Amino acid sequence: MKGKENMDKIAVLIPCYNEAKTIKKVVEDFKKELPDATIYVYDNNSKDGTDKIAKDAGAVVRYETRQGKGNVIRSMFREIDAEVYIMVDGDDTYPAESSKEMVKAVLEEGVDMVIGDRLSSTYFTENKRPFHNIGNVTVRALINRIYKSDIRDVMTGLRAFSYRFVKTFPVMSKGFELETEMTIHCLDKNMKIKNIIIEYRDRPADSPSKLNTIPDGIKVIRTIFSFYKNYKPMAFFTLLAFILGVVGLGFFIPVFIDFLHRGVVKIPTLVVCVLFFLCAVQSFFSGMILDNIIKNSKQNFEMRLIDCEREFKKDKDTK
Repeated sequence: MKGKENMDKIAVLIPCYNEAKTIKKVVEDFKKELPDATIYVYDNNSKDGTDKIAKDAGAVVRYETRQGKGNVIRSMFREIDAEVYIMVDGDDTYPAESSKEMVKAVLEEGVDMVIGDRLSSTYFTENKRPFHNIGNVTVRALINRIYKSDIRDVMTGLRAFSYRFVKTFPVMSKGFELETEMTIHCLDKNMKIKNIIIEYRDRPADSPSKLNTIPDGIKVIRTIFSFYKNYKPMAFFTLLAFILGVVGLGFFIPVFIDFLHRGVVKIPTLVVCVLFFLCAVQSFFSGMILDNIIKNSKQNFEMRLIDCEREFKKDKDTK
């Protein structure tokens, strides 16, 4: 903690890389909607004067030289203390008008992460990149299926966070898979989530997207399964054990049939079959062990949340 005198009521976090075309409007829009907020723009090696424009518009400008949105957010979360955080992209695709409702959800309803839901409003008509649309729907379906949740928009760049979420969230990603990581972390730790429908507008024609659809889409899908393995090891390794067992059974059946009909055992095939069965057993018990580790980790996390809440209340009372 930096000290109670440095805690903001509302902090608007805007990670930026070459957003000179739009950053002034984004800063001014949020200053208008949230006059009590401190607007932070973290420049990520921009070459077009984004930092100067943001500073002239009234934002507090800081710098992160490690490239990637995840690196920027990591620095923001570590350096800034606030009662509520609004994270928004600097490309002017998200409306500042929704921010008041998001702030209210965190401060008055105790929500840990408010998701700005584009997919239930104008996203599919505004977004002119069809593969982005398919990717968003696919990722949402995967996460909701795996975690039995009702997340409406996994990849949105407009979110609000509580203090306890920000100070207990370990940023692992470096790029655009960050939003997926945030969503999965919130679901896994049973934090309170709220979807708020927002309007979405596409980027200006002269402001190209930094998202590379296929490479970044692959990273996101990989992140989902990586966190599924890490957060739900029992389910993941039981599934893996089942697959290995089925493959082993596939090798075993012909050997068994040959033995019944001809009394002959194909030793090499039988060895392969046994190896698959052994791998299946090992996978299952690995899942059991890792599941116990995860349960202990969640207990420690709950204690960390309690400590975090005490720090927050103490600083808020003495602010």
